[in-house]
Amino acid sequence: MNAVDGTTPKLVVQDATKVYATASGDLKALDRCSLHVNANEIVSIVGPSGCGKTTLLWSMSGLHGLTSGQVTLDGRRIDGPHPDIGIVFQEANLLPWRDLDANIRFPFEIKGQKPDRAWIDHLLHRVGLDGFGGKFPRELSGGMQQRAAIVRALSLKPQVLLMDEPFGALDTFTREDMNRLVEEIWLDSPTTIVFITHSIEEAIFLSDRVVVLSGRPGRVASVYPVPFARPRSLEIMATKEVFDLTNAIKMEIVGKRTSLKSAPAEPERVD
Repeated sequence: MNAVDGTTPKLVVQDATKVYATASGDLKALDRCSLHVNANEIVSIVGPSGCGKTTLLWSMSGLHGLTSGQVTLDGRRIDGPHPDIGIVFQEANLLPWRDLDANIRFPFEIKGQKPDRAWIDHLLHRVGLDGFGGKFPRELSGGMQQRAAIVRALSLKPQVLLMDEPFGALDTFTREDMNRLVEEIWLDSPTTIVFITHSIEEAIFLSDRVVVLSGRPGRVASVYPVPFARPRSLEIMATKEVFDLTNAIKMEIVGKRTSLKSAPAEPERVD
C-alpha cells in the first residue's frame, strides 16, 4: 500500500471499524476509517468530541482490537501490543510508590531488558529532569510528570510514538512549553508520531499533517498539510496563514467546510 505521494507508509490504518457492545445496544465508534503515517512524520488527529480519536489511537497501539479492518506497521499486521510502538496517555500514569528512575526502568523490567542508561540520561537532560531521578510522582508538577512519561516511552526507542492528548490537563504556558519540547526532541531524534488533541492550534504547531475525523462513527473527513518550516516558533501562531488554516479545520469539524488555497484539504485514501 502506498501513500498519495508514492512513498511506502510506516503505519497504515485500512478500513478500521470498531463496534462496542453496550447495555443499550451496539455503539459504532469507527466506520471504515483509513489513513497512513509516513516514517518520521508527525500527524495529529482532531475531530468533534466522541468521534473515536482515542479508539483509533488504541487500535494503532494494538491495545484494542478492531471489529473489522486492520492496522499495519511496515506492512505487518498489528494484532496486539507491539514492542516498536510506544504510547503516552492523557495522564502520566507514573507508579506512585516508585521514584522517577524506577518508573522509567519499569517497562524494561517487564520486558526483561537492560536499560540503556546513556540514552535515558540524555532524554532526562533533554526534558530538564536532571537530578530528579530520586523524586516520587507526588513531588513533581503535572508538566514534570508528563515529561517523565515521555522519557519512559522514548527510552525503549520505539519506531512509532502514539500520544493521546498528553497535555490536555496542563495550563496554557506549560502546554506551549511541552509542545516546543516535543518538537525539539523530534528534531533531535526523529521518530514517527501520531498525536491526538482537541486543540487545533496545538495540532498545527506540532504536525506535518492534520487529520480531521467526522462525527461518530469516526471516518477521515479531510487531511490538511501544514506548510510551515521547522523549527517552529510561537510567533507563527499569530500569522494570517495559521489563522486561516485553524479556521478551515474548525469549520470542517463543525460541518461548514471551507476552501483553503494555502493548505488545501485532501481526501485520505490508501490504495
